[in-house]
Amino acid sequence: MIKNFRLWIGSAVFGLVVGCSSSSQQLAEDELELVLANAEDSLVFIEGGEFWLGDIGQTSGEPFAPILENNKPPVLVDLDGFSMQSKEVAWGEFLVFLRDVGRAGNYTVENGFRNAVRLPIDSNDDPTSPNYKLKPARSPNYSEAEKYCAWLAEKTDMPFALPTEAQWEYAARNRGQRIAYATNTGELVLDDYLQKASIDPLKPVKGNVLIHSSFAVERRPVGSYRPSPLGLYDMTGNVPEWTRDWFHAGYGHLDTDNPVASEPDEGAVGLRKSVRDIAGYGDHSGGLATVYARRAVSVDSPNQGFRCVVNHPERIN
Repeated sequence: MIKNFRLWIGSAVFGLVVGCSSSSQQLAEDELELVLANAEDSLVFIEGGEFWLGDIGQTSGEPFAPILENNKPPVLVDLDGFSMQSKEVAWGEFLVFLRDVGRAGNYTVENGFRNAVRLPIDSNDDPTSPNYKLKPARSPNYSEAEKYCAWLAEKTDMPFALPTEAQWEYAARNRGQRIAYATNTGELVLDDYLQKASIDPLKPVKGNVLIHSSFAVERRPVGSYRPSPLGLYDMTGNVPEWTRDWFHAGYGHLDTDNPVASEPDEGAVGLRKSVRDIAGYGDHSGGLATVYARRAVSVDSPNQGFRCVVNHPERIN
């Protein structure tokens, strides 16, 4: 079956194929198989456990994100094991999905998708382009991110889904540790890329994280920096990420076992999901770049990236 198409065909081949226009049905099938194989083989198993979800504060007693109240007080929750994609979904992968389901042409200026002026829903082979196939995808809305994971589930017969907030934070904190950033060291060493007036996408990577204003659509290819101790890339910086949870101020509404906010906040204005990795927007003051920061985002917002998890309590690969 497709789900057994292994990584020995490889990410290197994926980089050569995904994002190119298909000249034949066979090439399209190859692209599809590569995306599905990469999704399965990139999974990192994260052993479950109990942890305090929310801003637990530094050892000094100061909160990690002092300007936020929506992540306090922390609550004790218990998670089953799960597997998470090590990298954010890339443009090339996302476009294979949209082509496969027949929606690749839906998000254009002509069809009323105004954000296409700034960042078209497209992928290409040009490393200098914001739409380079290996750079992180920006889903045009929450629904398409959710449907991408559901598409993986259907194609692979594995329970792919967007991560819950609790899963996302638990993974970013190396299974709930008291850390500030999901980098290789737990500290920030900012890449100076995009910090100057001229932008050179081919500039060598420096530091261990990219944090820059969301007004600049340019980003690094996924996995450009060293991974966290769990083997996860870009959970601090690059692009912010959707979670499954409806946004509520605080965590008092959650169950203690495998919590997820499955119903919208009745008092909220509009339908808003919880987005994590605020460093992906470029914010890095007041603790907003830490793994504890969260933001309520309209389900119609086109500026977020994402990654999927597989909800199975045992190691898959």
